[in-house]
Amino acid sequence: MTTESQDQRNVTLVTGVGGFIGFHVARQLGRMGRVIVGIDVMNTYYDVALKEARVKVLRGEVPRFEFERMDLADRAAVQELFERHKPAKVIHLAAQAGVRYSLENPHAYIESNIVGFLNILEACRHSQVEHLTYASSSSVYGANERMPFSVHQNVDHPLSLYAASKKSNELMAHTYSHLFGLPTTGLRFFTVYGPWGRPDMAMFIFTKAILAGEPINVFNRGAMRRDFTYIDDIVEGVIATSDKIAEANSGWTGHSPDPGTSRAPFRLYNIGNNAPVELEYVISLIETELGRKAERNLLPMQPGDVPATYADIDDLVTNVGFRPNTPIEVGIRRFIAWYRDFYRL
Repeated sequence: MTTESQDQRNVTLVTGVGGFIGFHVARQLGRMGRVIVGIDVMNTYYDVALKEARVKVLRGEVPRFEFERMDLADRAAVQELFERHKPAKVIHLAAQAGVRYSLENPHAYIESNIVGFLNILEACRHSQVEHLTYASSSSVYGANERMPFSVHQNVDHPLSLYAASKKSNELMAHTYSHLFGLPTTGLRFFTVYGPWGRPDMAMFIFTKAILAGEPINVFNRGAMRRDFTYIDDIVEGVIATSDKIAEANSGWTGHSPDPGTSRAPFRLYNIGNNAPVELEYVISLIETELGRKAERNLLPMQPGDVPATYADIDDLVTNVGFRPNTPIEVGIRRFIAWYRDFYRL
């Protein structure tokens, strides 16, 4: 087999490489010697300079990395890219993120998370992609209150359009797994944080405000619990599940349908730390690392939000052999160190 054909069989397409998780996944795949084609539209939902800095790191560190600026809602462009690169695997992490933003800009979620995802599914189908791994979200659990959240629970009561779009992705993926035999794995991420994180996430917002001497908004008066999951754990989980091609569950039955598996090659996994943390404790850790106290502006719960998240990761451990293990104290210390270095504080 020629080097060119070997490389082609080794190509992994990663969408959203300018984003937080996509950047880290592409970076780690590069360290593993994979050939990476990265896509991102680089929209202005948050600071484009941060996205550009991430892509610059990838270009400098990953020898076999090619970046293409592209809108996944552009069907013709997506088809052409798949025909040109013929990826063996696709890790789809591009999406319009944010629960609160979806209250103000709903159309952005349909264009990116629904239309864009359909174009990815169609391209995977026609390119005989070996495995599509895609980002879902813990937000799909919506009004569910039974803890910990399990992929075997029904999730038909989303509380935001963002959550509804992610649930729609899971339904669309199952359809393609059933109709065309396309192996798909959906990953429900739980509150991801760490170096190079998103500026719209609480940990980033709190750090910036505390350093500026500004008050922080603490919703639900601080009575929030989140299954904070460190980025390195998320990356390891994404790559491990991508390498384990989804298979049908031979014991699945329509008389008692299991939401997390199927008789088609379709799987869902939670990736969470399996250890919810009080928001107040997170704030105290940030205060300790910064050496400054936060002024708290206590507010009620925001529409679309949920008071707690908690991941059941039994399937991830049993089927994939992976368990997140970074303590929140270690993760916040690393995040603050990166923040100080990146912003030269």
